[in-house]
Amino acid sequence: MQDHQQAPRRRFLGGLPTLALVAGVFLLGACEPGEETVAAAPDAAAAFEVDPFFPKVLPNDWVLGQVTGIAVDDRDHVWIVHRPGSLTPRELGAYTDPPTSMCCLPAPPVLEFDPEGNVVRAWGGPGEGYEWPETGMGVGEHGIHVDHTGHVWIGSGPGGSMAQVLKFTPDGEFVLQIGRAGQTGGSNDTELLGGPAAIEVDPTTNEVYIADGYVNRRVIVFDAETGEYRRHWGAYGNVPHDDPLPAYDPAGEPSQQFRGPVHGITISRDGEVFVTDRMENRIQVFDREGNFLREGFIRRETLSMGSTWDVALSRDEDQRWLYVPDGTNYTVWVLDRQTLEVEGRFGRQGRNAGLFQWVHNLAVDSHGNLFTSEVDTGKRVQKFVPANR
Repeated sequence: MQDHQQAPRRRFLGGLPTLALVAGVFLLGACEPGEETVAAAPDAAAAFEVDPFFPKVLPNDWVLGQVTGIAVDDRDHVWIVHRPGSLTPRELGAYTDPPTSMCCLPAPPVLEFDPEGNVVRAWGGPGEGYEWPETGMGVGEHGIHVDHTGHVWIGSGPGGSMAQVLKFTPDGEFVLQIGRAGQTGGSNDTELLGGPAAIEVDPTTNEVYIADGYVNRRVIVFDAETGEYRRHWGAYGNVPHDDPLPAYDPAGEPSQQFRGPVHGITISRDGEVFVTDRMENRIQVFDREGNFLREGFIRRETLSMGSTWDVALSRDEDQRWLYVPDGTNYTVWVLDRQTLEVEGRFGRQGRNAGLFQWVHNLAVDSHGNLFTSEVDTGKRVQKFVPANR
């Protein structure tokens, strides 16, 4: 068997969407037909090699359902939340009554991996004192964040009966709930949520920012310790409303409201808040108070599910790059953080290592490794290593 550390990785370079096969290595870059080599990517930040052996095989005959959230903590441990209820009876042959096959069993909803891909903790599900999201195909657990104190936050989109955010200790002890299952008061309610898709805690202020973007059309902020309401805003910093919006027109004027789902959120070290408005194919940037700063668009002609599914910042000093997974187009976009212009991308639809099936979330560790999650029938986590390291 080939040694793990010596195994070849599949390499992807962001740039022009030309696919070439060179010496068994897939490259996305700038090349002319007939060339034997592929030009370098616009920047090394868009060049990655997939590590097909992360994570390691799960213990206890566990398998993953739709992986709807991924995060990296201060120790470079990778945390995921998935939907056990999205697994089919065929995938859970050992779990059915009577068993229909030797394998497998649903993994607990929350798993923690060490940097080598070993499971070190697993927990989650219904318990006393809180409302765990109902779980199933396309609904339930949605989004995970590990804050600067080590607490783990879980979201519960896509909406309706999924309207709460939960805070736990790293061992799964319940701490705080924001919102109530099955209760929503609209986009200007200061206590109830709609369908929280993503969570981010600002270590500078200890405030939790929630992309409350299913059902509602807003970002809402609470005190991360007490759950006390602080503020909320809509697209361009406007007061959100819940009136019907005109149909999306790729060539028309952008909507003055979040079309939604408001699906991803992250905060830079210097206090810029990046928000993805998926069906408008855009990213909007605000200051901490919700004042609009700028916006950028990715492939505006994308219909149906939209192009901006999540957003993560690079870990260099200036946090120069934004990484945006796009489940509709089965790729990861690399943007310049300041201009919000696309500088490259990697991946396409497929089931091989390095390819995607509805890539949903992305997280970055301190070494610049990227970790992606997949929903629909993808149901997996992948790791991408900077190719120039």
